[in-house]
Amino acid sequence: MPGVINRKFMELAIKEARKNLKKGAPGGPFGACIIKGRQLLAVERNKVLISDATSHAEINAIREASRRIKNFDLSGCTIYSTTEPCPMCFSAIHWARIKTIVYGTSIRDAKKIGFNELSITNTGMKKIGKSRIKIYAGFMAEECRALFSDWDRLEHKKLY
Repeated sequence: MPGVINRKFMELAIKEARKNLKKGAPGGPFGACIIKGRQLLAVERNKVLISDATSHAEINAIREASRRIKNFDLSGCTIYSTTEPCPMCFSAIHWARIKTIVYGTSIRDAKKIGFNELSITNTGMKKIGKSRIKIYAGFMAEECRALFSDWDRLEHKKLY
């Protein structure tokens, strides 16, 4: 991976995702962070269970980053996501013109613990759509996988 990938930004996404592991917290173990250069634009988590089906961490981060810069165009930005973005999130990332996706665990990993995932990878979406997004998979995968392990041990979790 190139030197522009920075652990501290994935650590922020992981920390945000951990908020949903606390008792009664809404959403699954998913977090996302958007940066431009070294400037932090947004850190968000999944809020599907208190908002709506589109409130994935990546969508929430795109909304916050766009609000912050007062523009939908996030050209030159990087999104760090604890899990590979789903097809909805990948499409939003593409439409927001985000340059790079960095993620930890895969869609397949999320599906294994019971999340309702479509089996379309980011690489597949990129190829089908002829997108120019750069994708870096498996970044800090063990740390991100720990979110799934901790989530899987929760007694009162809700899957969607």
